[in-house]
Amino acid sequence: MSDRLDELERRIDELRAGVRGAMRVRDTATARVLRAELRGAERTWDALVSDGGEPGPEPVPRAVREPAPRLVTVREQVHQALTLLGAPAQPRLIVAVGEAFFGGTLRGNQLTSTRRDEERSFRASPYGRPYYLCAALTDRLSPARGLLSVSTWPLARRMVGPLSPRVDFLTCAIAVARHLTDDPRAARLLARMARNIPGGSRSDLGPPDPGQVIEAAAAELAVHAERDTRDRDTLAKRATSQLGDAARLFGAATLSTLARDTTTKGGR
Repeated sequence: MSDRLDELERRIDELRAGVRGAMRVRDTATARVLRAELRGAERTWDALVSDGGEPGPEPVPRAVREPAPRLVTVREQVHQALTLLGAPAQPRLIVAVGEAFFGGTLRGNQLTSTRRDEERSFRASPYGRPYYLCAALTDRLSPARGLLSVSTWPLARRMVGPLSPRVDFLTCAIAVARHLTDDPRAARLLARMARNIPGGSRSDLGPPDPGQVIEAAAAELAVHAERDTRDRDTLAKRATSQLGDAARLFGAATLSTLARDTTTKGGR
């Protein structure tokens, strides 16, 4: 009985943390799902406590007999992390943010096929989901290697100009600093990012100062922002005029992709 209660209490704590995390990034859909799961787990806990722990002929509640469902799907965890960051990001950063801020269980290899899966889903049922995990787009309007973004963002935010990698890094560092929690993983992530920002790190080896990181990142961002915004807007206009709906989300096929597809079809 004690083990069952301990398991349920851990699950309830995870769900409460998940609800807080979803509300923090204003992901109301995920918060609604997690609250429903939380209410169910609390009802099961109440039922167990009411039984007094005495053995009896009554079956063990289904919620206790079966393994607890995963807190949120991989897709939802990636969306949470990207929403917090507010800019296209590599899988490594997405995983780190998921762990530090949402208690996520993401692994880098789980994100390898994410964009392809999302593209297949979109092509099978266009706009059938509230959002898609899609590609950032290069100046060739092809998918940027390894960069994930969110379909609901303005197109310009998903474009990658010459200065965009640095601008996006600074944007992500500011977001991490603003959402910093007591979790030591969040502090370690911010410390790693701060070391790559002039003036962002303390001279000692103590925990990073979020205010200092924000100030230093914002100062450098101000130098690049105008040019980067202009470049992204130009690319976004090209994408809008030249690409269809699917390509605007997942990128245009490159010459190498077309050649590979042609070779594959010719070999059939």
